[in-house]
Amino acid sequence: MMNIIGASVSTDSTLSAQHAVRDIVLPNQVDHVPQVAVDIGGSLAKVVYYTPSPSKGGRLHFKIFETDRIDECIDFIAQLMSKARLLAPHVKQVLQATGGGAHLFYNLLAERLPGVEVKKDDEMECLISGLSFFITEIPYEIFTYNEHDTNPIRFEHTSSNDVYPYMLVNIGSGVSILKVTGPNQFSRISGTSLGGGTLWGLLSLLTDAGSFDDMLERSKHGDNRKVDLMVGDIYGNDYNRIGLKSTRIASSFGKVFKKGVRQQKGSFDSCDISKSLLYMISNNVGQIAYLNAKQHDIKRIYFGGCFIRGHPITMNTLSYAIKFWSNGDMKALFLLHEGHLGATGAFLKHRALPKPTKPCHYPGQV
Repeated sequence: MMNIIGASVSTDSTLSAQHAVRDIVLPNQVDHVPQVAVDIGGSLAKVVYYTPSPSKGGRLHFKIFETDRIDECIDFIAQLMSKARLLAPHVKQVLQATGGGAHLFYNLLAERLPGVEVKKDDEMECLISGLSFFITEIPYEIFTYNEHDTNPIRFEHTSSNDVYPYMLVNIGSGVSILKVTGPNQFSRISGTSLGGGTLWGLLSLLTDAGSFDDMLERSKHGDNRKVDLMVGDIYGNDYNRIGLKSTRIASSFGKVFKKGVRQQKGSFDSCDISKSLLYMISNNVGQIAYLNAKQHDIKRIYFGGCFIRGHPITMNTLSYAIKFWSNGDMKALFLLHEGHLGATGAFLKHRALPKPTKPCHYPGQV
């Protein structure tokens, strides 16, 4: 069984790679853990696995691969299984697979992982199970973001009485919006095809960025006003009667079109294009999320998926959209492990989690 008493986010001072995700420390885990989990989406494959410490306890680790390089992901999983088999040669190794790729690549996974039992898990169930684990069991996981605050990140502590209802907006290649009213009680209420895959695809066409992380990094240095048509470009200043500031985007990519001019690739800076597209996708997802939350009378909106990756512009845009449209009545919530909800849920499917007999206290609490 997984022992989650004392579970916490690693406080290691350094991370090995850009947008790397901190481990979850399980200081009281004793039993052997035979499973690895993978969530294979349209763009990215997310892996969750456990390694024991030399004495007691161990860690959950989180890793990402591009789905186009699924062979690299499977090779990595095979290495994990080989190492685990040395620790417990008579224990059956299990791969808990979820996401669309669990079906698309099932035969490949079974072929490339001989001796490993490959189990397919429902994608939406895994998303909710993973999110529930992080909300209820991991301190310093959930936070809000506001770039205007001295400390933009403010961690949230959710009591067991305040968990439900909530809405999960999972931004992967596309977007799924789930309404959750209780443990294992959820429904998909909406979604959109404009997601991370849209951003990645358009930026691949319009820039020479080599990876999703490269695209996000370029957006930090861009000026979308060189690409987007702003309210001030139309009115010269604010449109006060309807509450539109001159700095609001009136039309994404509105400055690209010029009558009689055929724009060529390279006419606009890739950093400006990256920021414009990031705003375009984030603003649309934020407004769709707000409209669904309003319709279902939900105040807490969790944003998950590898589209976010802890990127300040993305989080601030989503936060601003929810706050603006709801007049501050709703809250946009983010997670340190936002991209690994499905994989974590799949990982936990193999062994049911026991409820801790001791509470997890925040530092400074009695």
